[in-house]
This record gives sequence, C-alpha cells and structure tokens, in this order.
Amino acid sequence: MAAAAPAAAPAPAAAPAPTVPAPQVPRGQVDLVDFIDWSGVECLNQDSSHTVVNALKQGYRDDEGLYLASDSDEQLLIYIPFMQVVKLHSALFKGPEEEGPKTIKLFSNKEHMGFSNVNDYPPSDSLNLSSDHLVENKLVQLKYVKFQNVRSLTIFVDDNQSGSDVSKIQKIALYGTTVDTTNMKDLKKIEEH
Repeated sequence: MAAAAPAAAPAPAAAPAPTVPAPQVPRGQVDLVDFIDWSGVECLNQDSSHTVVNALKQGYRDDEGLYLASDSDEQLLIYIPFMQVVKLHSALFKGPEEEGPKTIKLFSNKEHMGFSNVNDYPPSDSLNLSSDHLVENKLVQLKYVKFQNVRSLTIFVDDNQSGSDVSKIQKIALYGTTVDTTNMKDLKKIEEH
C-alpha cells in the first residue's frame, strides 16, 4: 500500500488583480457615514448622472462603477451636515489617477458657500493629494484642533490631478468621533400643571 501523500496546498489560481488594502481606521475613530444628515447634503457642479451620493453613501461608495463627477469644470463644492456634533480626525478620498481630486479645501461649520465666495474664507484645512492617496486608500490626517465641534463640513475640490475639465471621486469617507450632546429633536415639552 502506497503511503498517502501529504495534503498539498490547493493549486494557486490565476493571479488575482492586485487588491487595494482597506484603510487603517485610526484607533478610537469611527466612519461618520451614519451621522450624516442626508436631507441636507448638497453638491454644486455635480453631473446629474454621477451625484455625490455615489461617493458618500455606504454601499454605493464601495462600487467601483459609481462615482461623483463634476459637470461644467473641474471644481466641486460639497456640503455635508451632521445629525450631531462630531470631531473630525481624518478623511479618505478615492478616485482615478488622472481625474481624482488634487487640491481640496475643508471648511468647518460654513453654511451657504458658493463658488463666488469660497475663496473669501480661510479653510480649516487644505489638502494636496497625490495620486497615491487616491488609488491606495491612504487616509489624510486633518488638523484635529480645527475640527472639534463640527456641525457641517464643506469640501471644495479646486482641481484634479491632470488639470482636465472633469473631476471624479469614487469614495469620500470621514473618520472621527461624536461629541456627547443632546439631540434637541428628541426632547419633549413638559407641560406645567
């Protein structure tokens, strides 16, 4: 009787496409997607068939075929309100190497901004993304002290990697923590007797 051959490892399949590692979420921080007030999210200059929901919403933002695209030029202005106050720690922007965002300005608690006045205010932080950030799921740590009591975040995409007329963002993920506050909508009026 022949000796049983040792259990061999399964034969390697065809080499899979290189996978992009998942971002390392900083310890103690959470994805703030569940705290976004979706009824107030706005994006100026978005292509109507490639809206901000594609880049922000869970499930949509992980689908390689969905993305946010600019319409008439490369700039985008995204307004994201939160349901409660948050502390913003870091952000992730994923996009194509050529059309992905390059220069991004973040504004904490600035409402009703437009392209005409976006340069009138100093940003809370400015990011200059490389193509590595866009394709390798690299988190960008923000100036944490500037994002301690954030009720809303405005993201201004000034340009893209190649200088083309269309900017594309496949994923925007914001990481931080919530601030323990009272949700005023949950309070009930107490009647005096």
